[in-house]
Amino acid sequence: MAIYKFRVSFEDYDDVIREIDIRSTQTFLDLHKTIHTTTGYDPEKSSSFYVSNDQWIKNEEIAFHPTQRKIERGVALIENTKLNKFIDDPHQKFYYTYNFERPYDFHIELMKILDEEKGKDYPFVAKITGDAPKPIGLTPTPVPAIGDEEDFDFLEEDLEPEEVEDDFVAVDDLPLDLHEDISTPKEEVEGEQDEFMDEFSDTDNIDPDFTKEDEY
Repeated sequence: MAIYKFRVSFEDYDDVIREIDIRSTQTFLDLHKTIHTTTGYDPEKSSSFYVSNDQWIKNEEIAFHPTQRKIERGVALIENTKLNKFIDDPHQKFYYTYNFERPYDFHIELMKILDEEKGKDYPFVAKITGDAPKPIGLTPTPVPAIGDEEDFDFLEEDLEPEEVEDDFVAVDDLPLDLHEDISTPKEEVEGEQDEFMDEFSDTDNIDPDFTKEDEY
């Protein structure tokens, strides 16, 4: 039985590499799951392999959990598709996108075709280099609970009473000339009141026979 040795690397993380030996008659689903035994990612996320050329241009798709539109288009499914169906080149390449919601892209290249070793279980992870990046949102930063007194002690330290009082000055402590600037002279207030009352207190023009009902 022919054994394919694949080199798997992240498109954006060249130093993260996996080498996987797998039987030619095993499926793309077997390869998909084996990749994620080495990354720690959830293998149930929607993903796809694409047959590609040397420039990593995507061609025919082999999909996992495809959309309805892809199904209607007749896309190949990874659980039903053997690897040897798409191996036409001794250095065949596949472009692989994991998790379309928060995707990671991989380059997969056939390195060698080997003979099966008796007693070895396949797929077989031959090499692991580098740690896979953690998916976004996997470990959110804890947020302190509102009302936790220990978490808000720093607020009390910053607002000591004596520090707040230093920012204000009592009016009585101001110099005499400033008192005069911010105070309205009593005579001026009384003058304004008299003028106002004089203007509206002229009773000479009021009809002595006027009653409240006359307004209506």
